[in-house]
Amino acid sequence: MIKPTISVNQIRKAVSSCYNRPVTVKLNLGRNKFVTFPATVNGVYPSLFTVAPDDKNFLGKTAYSYSEVMCGRVRLKAVCGKSGPVDDKIL
Repeated sequence: MIKPTISVNQIRKAVSSCYNRPVTVKLNLGRNKFVTFPATVNGVYPSLFTVAPDDKNFLGKTAYSYSEVMCGRVRLKAVCGKSGPVDDKIL
């Protein structure tokens, strides 16, 4: 299946729209291994963005480049409200 083309600038705008909002981060670690955790986008920079995991014991990487989103290694899903209904917006 061919992935839809999306530019780094479009990804940067979408991530910056999630600034200081709760998101669900899904990481592809390879070999059918995935890690999913709730977090908040707390930094948006020209070449990368940072997230703050809600779990204080999380030991993984918390800064990701926009190219990792483009390649499918990192996916973000915006969460609406406190109860957690998930928005359809997926990066």
